Amino acid sequence: MAQAASIYPPLEERPVKETICLFDVDGTLTPARGVRNSFKPPFFAPRPTDASSQMLQLLSSLRHKCAIGFVGGSDLIKQQEQLGTPQIPVVSLFDFCFSENGLTAYRLGQQLASQSFIGWLGEDKYKQLVNFCLRNGMINVSPIGRNATVQERLDFTKYDDEHKIREKFVAVLKEKFSDFGLTFSIGGQISFDVFPTGWDKTYCLQHLKSEKSISGVDYKTIHFFGDKTAKGGNDYEIYEDERTIGHSVKNPEETMKELKEMFGL
Repeated sequence: MAQAASIYPPLEERPVKETICLFDVDGTLTPARGVRNSFKPPFFAPRPTDASSQMLQLLSSLRHKCAIGFVGGSDLIKQQEQLGTPQIPVVSLFDFCFSENGLTAYRLGQQLASQSFIGWLGEDKYKQLVNFCLRNGMINVSPIGRNATVQERLDFTKYDDEHKIREKFVAVLKEKFSDFGLTFSIGGQISFDVFPTGWDKTYCLQHLKSEKSISGVDYKTIHFFGDKTAKGGNDYEIYEDERTIGHSVKNPEETMKELKEMFGL
């Protein structure tokens, strides 16, 4: 972790020019989220769903070569739990941090302008969705509940693969709320996201486009790594976007392998 907190060259001085690596979090940098452990501050122990020390060291090495960032559907609190520590904020470990698909965004530790789901949808339509679990940028729906244990998550994943619970749930919602201008995206093990059409992970790319006016860096090469890249998955849109080079991985180990091969780490 000491290296992860080290000082990096300015964005415009990174050796691999005009290049950034963007990562999904769950299943790409870390295993999918499970339950939190019983340790309380100031005590800390890694959970099975935390990024490994090897992953953090590799990302630190990569950051000396090019810009790095993450884009995830969860809020920053969840990403802090997975990628940071009580002593090191996650926004210091990446050049760009895009929580809730970039609706909450950080550049070099400083927060950028954010958006609001409720403000976009309107109070009346929001009330029709109020029974769902709301986050600032999107709604997350979990048929089994987000407090499920690791074993319950694994059992549900197996059951969902066979019976398509989330897929059927999404189909009903698409029909019921067809005039709301919403997108439904399955991601992770136990849930799916609901957000305004266009507010998928490609939303974060506008922040990268703005970088040219800030530091002069024009990110012409944007590598994206994700595990839910098939149609209907929450990595699909950014993986297929013409502005990115998509890399589909099955787990953090595959992510590390590809990075080592691509950048000689």
